Amino acid sequence: MSDAQAGGEEGRVNLAFVAMIVVVATIGGFMFGYDSGVINGTQDGLESAFGLSKLGTGLNVGAILLGCAVGAFVAARLADLIGRRSVMMIGAALFVASAIGAGAAGSSLMFIIARFIGGVGVGAASVLAPVYISEVTPASIRGRLSSLQQIMIITGLTGAFVANYLLARNAGSSTAPLWFDLPAWRWMFWMQVIPALIYLFALMMIPESPRYLVARGRDAEALATLTRIFGPPRATALVAEIRASLAADHHRPRFADLVDPATGRLRRLVWAGIGIAVFQQLVGINIVFYYGAVLWQSVGFSESDALLINILSGTLSILACFVTVALIDKLGRKPLLLVGSAGMAVTLGTMAVCFGTGTFAGGHLVLSDNVGVVALIAANAYVVFFNLSWGPVMWVMLGEMFPNQIRGSALAVSGFAQWIANFGISVSFPAMAAGLGLMVTYGFYAASAFLSFFFVRAMVRETRGRSLEEMAG
Repeated sequence: MSDAQAGGEEGRVNLAFVAMIVVVATIGGFMFGYDSGVINGTQDGLESAFGLSKLGTGLNVGAILLGCAVGAFVAARLADLIGRRSVMMIGAALFVASAIGAGAAGSSLMFIIARFIGGVGVGAASVLAPVYISEVTPASIRGRLSSLQQIMIITGLTGAFVANYLLARNAGSSTAPLWFDLPAWRWMFWMQVIPALIYLFALMMIPESPRYLVARGRDAEALATLTRIFGPPRATALVAEIRASLAADHHRPRFADLVDPATGRLRRLVWAGIGIAVFQQLVGINIVFYYGAVLWQSVGFSESDALLINILSGTLSILACFVTVALIDKLGRKPLLLVGSAGMAVTLGTMAVCFGTGTFAGGHLVLSDNVGVVALIAANAYVVFFNLSWGPVMWVMLGEMFPNQIRGSALAVSGFAQWIANFGISVSFPAMAAGLGLMVTYGFYAASAFLSFFFVRAMVRETRGRSLEEMAG
């Protein structure tokens, strides 16, 4: 019996135990969001402390993303060797070290190193939380539970925005001294230590992924975990199904499995995963997350108002993710991606047109009151469309779309591609905005959203309701 067939037997699933596992795993998503969002609102402090140029600011902001690429690539493969939970615990320890180091950095180089270390943790959390959740939950509710990862990412982002706003307000500005006569922007990073420690200790309470345990020949441990979730009869059948899916290949997972032996080329499914991962970044979502405060200040809002706009965007994002949770196992993954692509293309295009009408005064873009309101509405509508679709659905699909044999390797490649694209978009934004203008920059993001619609139509297969053992490469 597959997970899909077991959908009608969910009353026999230990939902309390599943919920506990999912909550702990998705704290990694919270840390992912917090570590990514804390930089938003600290740029003035970084530029003042380290004397950064616009390119230097981009490198300091983007340093985390190179770490994320390394973390995603290494963690997905390392998880096949030492386990999903073990690698997530390493990531949690890296979050703690990064938060302390970034806040204490005395130079740009020290800051970049600290953020790179945190990025390795973010990269690990980004790929392992969704795959871990997908490996311990029934297929009939897997999409909803995996979507919680995105809610936690946005909650982490919003938490960082709120903390930054409160610290900056209490100090007077992000560069003003706060406790112990240290500037507020340093405390913005140190605040992250608290949730990072909670994540580290909470991981000790959850079991290892049963699919990893079976792959390592530890069937008894896998059976014990699956029995707690599904009960003895279903657990026994699941262990047999997992064992059978792995027995189809007589070797341990390796990168060579990503190549189709019939053609000698990368499997179409792997290209689909890479494409989904890259397009999620080409639409420019992290420009809102990383540079939102700077962007809104550049078009006439005060620092305080800009930070409040970030909180509004984060709140709308969370609400949109809850809609996704309600729909993803009913409508499916592919329809949500298509709706999101269309909505983002329109809203990003609207923002590009609005920015194109602005004039420059004192080196800053100035929008008329009416156009500024339209740009703000379009920006928040864009955030809603992203979090109705590509935000959560990309992570859901990467966690479930690959067969057991290639899941770790395919996730490593797709996650690496996602974070490299993130790095390219984030680091290039200050230079693009200054050199080409916001109209051209946002026009590029709009064009990417438009192209993503046709990519999804051509390349993405629906995975709703299918067990992981039913996924074919």
